[in-house]
Amino acid sequence: MGKKGLLERLAEGPVVGDGSYVFTLEKRGYVKGGPWTPEATIENPEGVKQLHREFMWAGADVLQAFTFYSTDDKLHLAGNLEGESVTCHDQNEAACKIVQEVAAEGDDVLICGGCSPTPSYMEGKGKEVVQQEFQKQVEVFSHRKEVDFLLCEFMGHVEECEWAIETMKAAGKPIACTMRIGPKGDQNGVLTGECAVRMAKAGADVVGINCLYDINTSLKTIEIMKTALDGAGLSPYLMTQPLGYHCPEVEDMLEGYFHLPEAPFAMEPRLLTRFDVQKFARAAYELGVRYLGGCCGFEPYHSWHLKGGAYPRRAPNTSRGAVH
Repeated sequence: MGKKGLLERLAEGPVVGDGSYVFTLEKRGYVKGGPWTPEATIENPEGVKQLHREFMWAGADVLQAFTFYSTDDKLHLAGNLEGESVTCHDQNEAACKIVQEVAAEGDDVLICGGCSPTPSYMEGKGKEVVQQEFQKQVEVFSHRKEVDFLLCEFMGHVEECEWAIETMKAAGKPIACTMRIGPKGDQNGVLTGECAVRMAKAGADVVGINCLYDINTSLKTIEIMKTALDGAGLSPYLMTQPLGYHCPEVEDMLEGYFHLPEAPFAMEPRLLTRFDVQKFARAAYELGVRYLGGCCGFEPYHSWHLKGGAYPRRAPNTSRGAVH
């Protein structure tokens, strides 16, 4: 009997994702701060592999291939020299190989292929060019049967989400899409609720938010999304992957924690405790969120306590740790 897919699991209960990759790998010396691109999959695969293992051991049900910002236009952006030696295809192939090896060590772990926003959208190059960049991201995932679903994340504009989802649907896999927005809406002024409705209508099976804002702001934002989706008669699964830091003062700012003087290299005093995470997971679940993960600052031990909050009557597997 094959393993259950993402949508089957979400129908049965919560699914716990992994967390911070670019921030955590930068702290460990594997990612260059600034570009935040994932060439470590080629240059330091053991470092990436170890972080996957830590999330898996901490109870994550999903491991996301480390492909954040793996777009050819990002790799060639001014000041980033990585595009001279590696391509999106190279990095995504390496990332899939790494995550597949780690998932094979675990028990029934899902693999997610991640896609990122494109500089081409911000440069106004139009739908055709932007979708070509997404097609290059999706190409590797679509041909690998071990990739269980696709995620388009860290999106700032719902229009680009729609273009991405349209491209991703051709792969024939479940699609999740998350935006880096708060209660005010996207960077073009589209309201938060409308963003959720448009992602769902475009064909996303799972919609939600990730990054830029903390757990409390994320709860407010996902509630707005849920209300709008209910009003439109739409019922995609809901997903949250917030920051691992407290930053309530940026709730109404479009760039979120980027406005903080500590960002990105001095955020540690704002780090969430494991108890903050467990409380957040319970509140998100009660709002109807079924996919719970984390973004920048969410360490493996945070994943452990996401699971504890989502399953308050069932402790995580204790074979590699202890629940207190």
